[in-house]
Amino acid sequence: MSRGEQLLASLGDRLSGLRGRISPNAEMEKITWFRAGGVADALFQPADEEDLAAFLKAVPADIPVTVVGIGSNLLVREGGIRGFVVRLSAKGFGEAEAVSETQIRAGAATPDKRLAAVALEAGIGGFHFYHGIPGGVGGALRMNAGANGVETRERVVEVRALDRQGNLHTFSNEQMGYSYRHSTVPAGMIFTSAVFEGYREEPEAIRAAMNAVQEHRETVQPIREKTGGSTFKNPPGTSAWKEIDKAGCRGLMIGGAQMSPMHCNFMINTGTATGYDLEYLGEAVRARVLENAGIRLEWEIKRIGEFKPGREVQEFLGQLL
Repeated sequence: MSRGEQLLASLGDRLSGLRGRISPNAEMEKITWFRAGGVADALFQPADEEDLAAFLKAVPADIPVTVVGIGSNLLVREGGIRGFVVRLSAKGFGEAEAVSETQIRAGAATPDKRLAAVALEAGIGGFHFYHGIPGGVGGALRMNAGANGVETRERVVEVRALDRQGNLHTFSNEQMGYSYRHSTVPAGMIFTSAVFEGYREEPEAIRAAMNAVQEHRETVQPIREKTGGSTFKNPPGTSAWKEIDKAGCRGLMIGGAQMSPMHCNFMINTGTATGYDLEYLGEAVRARVLENAGIRLEWEIKRIGEFKPGREVQEFLGQLL
């Protein structure tokens, strides 16, 4: 019996009555944009917020529950993920609609690009930047996603979330505790939806701003590669890509992983990269930038799961390869 099957068997009928989909031994490489990573013991895709709450109440607190979004900013290690992975589906969490002349309500599984499209349809300005972010609303809320000089914190009114016990919470913009690519809301909270606010703007102006975002992405980013978007956060006073370039890491490869020659803060899977290759490459880049500029880059990509025995990746602490 596999580890995932053992997990489900150990829970007996605790999960009976759930309406969502439970899959043991879920291959995470199939749902991450890097197309790499190990196996999760089990994957749960809840039908809606009520179903997710029931699941969280049913699963004992000592069983790990890891939440993932659409997989765009995610690196899963080869050893896989213990316990459950929860992935909110578009069917129950992917709706977005204008609820007033300036406000939009969107589920956490709504693609950022869809949020921008709904704003365009409703004539609500201030959401064009989401057109260029390859992620979902849940991730944008968690990491204060931003682009083109605008951040999520400028648009959020309130956020709905469930805690590990399945209890519902509502957070105001101030309670989200936003800073650069960060929110102070506890990691165990699962965002389910949010209300955003923009301003009235002519659709022609919104469309022009969205087109400018798209043109910029196509010009400078490897959007057609297997990538996780920006690999590292921008350090104070400089850009991550500039420091990576100055350290000689543009195009650097380890196994099937490469720092994009087009935009060197984008890490790509050239076709055969493993989770190990990708993380090892990222740590090598951090080491070289630290050695070259004295700057310790911080990962923007979320890394989860366990290392495969013998394939651990440790920080290089400034030592060059």
